[in-house]
Amino acid sequence: MPLIVEMGWGGLVQYPSTITWTDISRRTDMGRGVTITRGASDERSETQPGTATLRLDNADGALTPGNPSSPYYPYVRRGAPIRISVAVMPAPTGSAPYPLEMLGDDFDDDRVDTTLWPTNYGGATEVDGRARIPVSTSGNAGYQSARQWTLAGSQITARLAKAPAAGGSSSAYASMTVSSTTAGTRLGWRYNPVTGQLTAENQVGYSDATPVSLTYSPISHAWLRIRETSGTVYWETSGDGFGWTVRRTLAAPAWVAAQQVTVEFPTTRTGGASDYVEWDLVGATVRPRFYGMVNEFPVDWEGLTSYVSITCTDLFKRLNKLPVLRSMLAQEILAQAPMVYYPLAEDDDATSAGDIGGYGAPALAITQAGSGGTLTMSAASGPAETGEQAPLFTPSTATQGKYLSVDLGPQFEDPPMYQYLCFEAWFQTTTTGRCILGVHTPDRADQHLLSIAAGGGLQIEWAMEGGPLTTEAVSSPTTLADGNWHHVVYDQREGKVWIDGALVDSGLAVSRRWGERVLHVGGYRNTRLWAGSIAHVAIHSTLSVSAGPTAVGHWTAGTTGYAGEAADERVQRLAGYAGLPSVTVWGSTHDPIASQGPGGSSVVARLREVEATESGRLFAERDWYGLAYQSRDVRYNPDPMSETFTIDYADLEPGISIADDDQKLVNVADVNRPGGASQRVTAPASILAFGEYEQNLSMLKTSDNSVLDAAYWLVSRYANPAPELREVPVEAYTMPNYLDILDADISTYFSVTNLPAQAPAPWMRVTVEGYTETIKERSHLFQFHTSATNNDSVWVLDDATYSVLDFTTRLAY
Repeated sequence: MPLIVEMGWGGLVQYPSTITWTDISRRTDMGRGVTITRGASDERSETQPGTATLRLDNADGALTPGNPSSPYYPYVRRGAPIRISVAVMPAPTGSAPYPLEMLGDDFDDDRVDTTLWPTNYGGATEVDGRARIPVSTSGNAGYQSARQWTLAGSQITARLAKAPAAGGSSSAYASMTVSSTTAGTRLGWRYNPVTGQLTAENQVGYSDATPVSLTYSPISHAWLRIRETSGTVYWETSGDGFGWTVRRTLAAPAWVAAQQVTVEFPTTRTGGASDYVEWDLVGATVRPRFYGMVNEFPVDWEGLTSYVSITCTDLFKRLNKLPVLRSMLAQEILAQAPMVYYPLAEDDDATSAGDIGGYGAPALAITQAGSGGTLTMSAASGPAETGEQAPLFTPSTATQGKYLSVDLGPQFEDPPMYQYLCFEAWFQTTTTGRCILGVHTPDRADQHLLSIAAGGGLQIEWAMEGGPLTTEAVSSPTTLADGNWHHVVYDQREGKVWIDGALVDSGLAVSRRWGERVLHVGGYRNTRLWAGSIAHVAIHSTLSVSAGPTAVGHWTAGTTGYAGEAADERVQRLAGYAGLPSVTVWGSTHDPIASQGPGGSSVVARLREVEATESGRLFAERDWYGLAYQSRDVRYNPDPMSETFTIDYADLEPGISIADDDQKLVNVADVNRPGGASQRVTAPASILAFGEYEQNLSMLKTSDNSVLDAAYWLVSRYANPAPELREVPVEAYTMPNYLDILDADISTYFSVTNLPAQAPAPWMRVTVEGYTETIKERSHLFQFHTSATNNDSVWVLDDATYSVLDFTTRLAY
């Protein structure tokens, strides 16, 4: 059971695919062990950020922050990525021939196992827990097993811990092969440091006419595997030994099923400087336990011996440190990476408006045209679902008043990236013939304006090379000056215009130029001053934004806050605001969610609102920087055949008990939703027996009936909870189903059988809510936090198990 502890020195935890991992497993104090916590204490509590604690040897000072002599300097610092895994090593059982998956060697004793590798040559040895094989001009070198293994229905896995350098060679190779009884007939992976190619080969006569070659990546190709299943051979690579990518497939040669094979790790070199390749964890089955970041590296001493005792936290540490979200509309605009973005939501005493696009554009300044008129920030209500205020433009006349303007700077006119622009703005007015926004070159030779025509429709105006303004009317509604908020998106490249989320014109004959960097908002060059409000002005590069989805999505965000989208879609959307590329979604029951349009809360808080509304589960993945969301139906009526494992009471560690208290009891649910009714659901029999146990909930539902359904679901589950096992301690390392136990995670379930006679039942099925695991030398102790699985059973008509009156006739929600 080797423990794998790896540090991503210099990497960023949120970009796992760019991290080159360094194995520091041998520094881990296995006497004290590694402790990992995950999940929640029970099903009515939120999942907590996952943590890992471990002590590392620092005798050489390599883990001292700021130590310039450290081989990891300057990356020994807070926030360093870390991942922890367990490698389960096989051992041959029975008599030869053995399935190849039973060939396992972790090389940790620094002595060649001559039983597994009776042939080792050319100076091949074990160093620092790895098989080290010279890649030398002195001759071939390698490890070779006995011929006692079969590949059919089996596999061979190894970690390529260190690839050799080219060293000026004309030819050099390091390979992992599975060989038939015919010389030169073999399957394998071969790395060529001269070309940097990793090749999946099916050799006959020492060659393969159609190999599959990859440009070697120490990140993506850290693990290699050859596997045979149902007559097909697979060559696979992995970055962590857990998630595999198929690189080549082939109908299995006849010898795979007919012959016993050898495994060999050979090397060869012609010319150049000698080097070596290192292999590790041959035959390992890897199970990730933790992915996150180190909080700090505190250096401690015991006499002259130095250690660092680190505590690590999963992705929720970073998510919890993110700033509070702006309105959903603002977040959607920011997600498009605009060139400039002026929300225009400053306080009422502001005299300028700032860009939050992130590229450092200067602020819009209030500019006086003529005399008189006012422009007051935060004096009007913005688009409905933003919860923000907007500026109020109140000119005396079309030429007497105030507007906003700025020179965006020479970087804004730099072609080719910015040669075509996409303009976006929200506006509100009852006055026609005024300008929403306009841009021009410093010499005013080229100009572009968006304005409201005298008839109330939208128009595009432009001029080129000093010529007069030309006007193009847009086929838009003639009621834009109706006092309501409207949204416009104009794509220069495509000549298209969207108003209020709908495409209203395309192929406009408008000339497209670049270099228009002077921006005016709410007027244009001291004239056509806006009367009303303007908000959320953004300019995008058409090379990086798709205008159609932008127009539709931003209109929806500003007017409805995406009210009515499914819960899984909302979770994905919120995760995107946090920079997470995707969310793993489990289950299929996803109710519509109400708006979360206004800003002011963190992304985690909004995610938790969805989780609580849906009785779902939200947690960090344990193998990469990812988020998982489970809908409530993941737990409905679990199939006994899908249990993660079954364990006998006699195999449990001391400390098991059955709870029957009022910790989870709820018999009165007072519930409400935004803009909806306040409702109550009770369980009279429970109230009579135990008194009132009330729960108040505010849910992001879109209908009162959905709120009522959620309340019934809560009360029906917890009006009279049955006795249950809440803590199940398991020493997994000694169990024959060790791998199955390692696979247990939040919302999986298992059964405890042969309970003592005093128990209410001879066996109990429990659902995993969380766990604490402690990994030591030859020990892997789990403390599972569990709940009764039947809490989530739902009615199935005429089913012997799930239609028992007053017990399993709970209607699904």
